[in-house]
Amino acid sequence: MTTARPEELPPDRARLDVWLWRARVVKTRALAVRLVQSGHVRVNGQRITAAGRGVKAGDVLTIALESTVRVLRVADLGARRGPADEALSLFTDLADGGGPDER
Repeated sequence: MTTARPEELPPDRARLDVWLWRARVVKTRALAVRLVQSGHVRVNGQRITAAGRGVKAGDVLTIALESTVRVLRVADLGARRGPADEALSLFTDLADGGGPDER
């Protein structure tokens, strides 16, 4: 009998640390893990400390970085860490006045 490992997520979700890395919020996955584990990331208003938590399109992330706070709505999960223009397509920056239908 085959059972799913706990870290495996449904196809409509991505690990929070992986998504932060793919969206180029941080430079490395290790930094993403550290950011989440230190309590600097909220998903839909709830503080998250587990880097493996799943995020899906529509989730709102509040990320406290060193000199700023970013509020991002997940638009897509992405399949890889691509170039910057590809990373920009993964989210809507709500702090810049982007509403739910703006892109």
